[in-house]
Amino acid sequence: MNKRLSRQAFSFLLILLLLAPAPGLAADYLVIVHPTNPRSSLTLEELGKIFLKRILKWDTEIAIVPVDQVRTARVRILFTRIVHRKPDSALNSYWQQQIFSGRAVPPAEKADDDEVLAFVSAEPGAIGYVTPGASIKGVKVLRIR
Repeated sequence: MNKRLSRQAFSFLLILLLLAPAPGLAADYLVIVHPTNPRSSLTLEELGKIFLKRILKWDTEIAIVPVDQVRTARVRILFTRIVHRKPDSALNSYWQQQIFSGRAVPPAEKADDDEVLAFVSAEPGAIGYVTPGASIKGVKVLRIR
């Protein structure tokens, strides 16, 4: 009886794991853009390159303007871990090199979801991220694949 129960428990846990959302898919953050942006999705790799300023223009040739949340924001910590797969200290080193070489500066930081939403809704090339519970009025949510 115990063996049968443990097999059922194992099967149940396995099913739950298979049905769980993948990291970075709407469970941790929402990626938002200006409502006129024609894109409906990005790959995780594209998203990372955009926030490292390695991809500079949208398909429409409009300059991409990424906006981060402050370093201490929980949503930024999750975003950094999932999208960049590096600790914040590695990103700081990356940006120090970019600044020192004159290549780029890091994305602007906003204090919270409301500031990111206001920025993205006002800037046609903007892209940002917010917590899943944020009001997304005036912006478009991109699917991350």
